[in-house]
Amino acid sequence: MKVLTKNTDYAIRALLSLGAAKSGYLSARVISLEQEIPYQFLRRLLQEMIRHGLVSSKEGAGGGFMLAKAPDEIRVRELIEIFQGRVQVSECMFRKQICANRARCVLRHEILRIEQVVEREFDNITIGKLLRDLEAANTRSAHGCIPAAAAAGEDGAFAGNGKNMKHETTGVTEA
Repeated sequence: MKVLTKNTDYAIRALLSLGAAKSGYLSARVISLEQEIPYQFLRRLLQEMIRHGLVSSKEGAGGGFMLAKAPDEIRVRELIEIFQGRVQVSECMFRKQICANRARCVLRHEILRIEQVVEREFDNITIGKLLRDLEAANTRSAHGCIPAAAAAGEDGAFAGNGKNMKHETTGVTEA
């Protein structure tokens, strides 16, 4: 089951860099290097986020990209819908056409209920929350309160060394 595609993962990571910048613009090159996202791939994602009002851009010296909304106003559910479409647990035929078993399908209503729960959970996760989680993880790591493997992202946690804020997700699949 695909939870997040590479597009969504990279978009979240780019927004984390922009949110961590606090003020001013960041170049796509800086974000690309910081988050280890292929430059041309990142440019396409940033253009899509501009189109949806999440990011703004400025050309020229001192230009680049910055958040167009407060980090707490950017929800992961919104990014999933932009880059993947609605959350789907199953690719049942009832989505594409009327399924012959629709009236008797006991699983259909449960799948819809689960999808609503997942959507609500992703709606509660914002870029601001992820930034706070990242900062807390970096603080714990700096004080030796979490194992080095967790700080390095090997368990799917956020990783960062104080200079390079990077978000690692688990279950990422190719777009």
